[in-house]
Amino acid sequence: MTQHTHYSLPIKIRSVLFFVLYNLAGIIHSVFCVLIGPFLPYRRRYNFVNLWTGFAMWLLQRLNGVRIQVEGRENLPAGAFVVLANHQSSFETFYMQLLIRPQATVLKRELLWLPFFGWGLALLKPITINRSNGSAALKSVLQQGKQRLHDGIPVVIYPEGTRQAPGTLGKFNHGGSMLACQAGVPVVAISHNSGNCWPARSWMRLPGTITLRISPPIDSDGKKAKQITEEANNWIRQHYPQ
Repeated sequence: MTQHTHYSLPIKIRSVLFFVLYNLAGIIHSVFCVLIGPFLPYRRRYNFVNLWTGFAMWLLQRLNGVRIQVEGRENLPAGAFVVLANHQSSFETFYMQLLIRPQATVLKRELLWLPFFGWGLALLKPITINRSNGSAALKSVLQQGKQRLHDGIPVVIYPEGTRQAPGTLGKFNHGGSMLACQAGVPVVAISHNSGNCWPARSWMRLPGTITLRISPPIDSDGKKAKQITEEANNWIRQHYPQ
């Protein structure tokens, strides 16, 4: 009974506590990342940087009453692949770092300029893009993405580009599918409902269950990027957690 007494606190207070503890831990940990991270081999560095991510997910579950459920974990291929996932909040950008490790995430370059958070992020070999220049962004995804895949590192892409409200999907771009086709690797689609518990552009953290559903690998061999994007979009739409 004592274990769950914090759930009797109002949701707003628990949300504020999460915000404070999560950011404070991130600031302290990022200093150690900058001091230690560059001297570690990549995979050890990846795990070290993501100690903060693991703490944030633990805190979310213990303090805010959020349950995380993953279905289809066995569908993740061995070796390199491209992940196409819907985008609702910051939750998936954190949790995916733990679900698929190591990985390279496609993200806007401005995130690396953020004090503390950006310092740790820069150590993870992300694929950075300039979103204001579409053709340059695609070129970066293809060039950097093929290198990461060649090194055996899966690439995670949110093809909607921006966060969407729970229960809705935005237009999918074809960059991730083009990367999979050119690199000759499969695509895995991931559908989730993170916005129900971690709303975008909000400090509130709401109790409930975040479910992530992982598709069987989608073969890219002999397919056009548009076809792969449609298959991933349809799978995410059809398997969206209610």
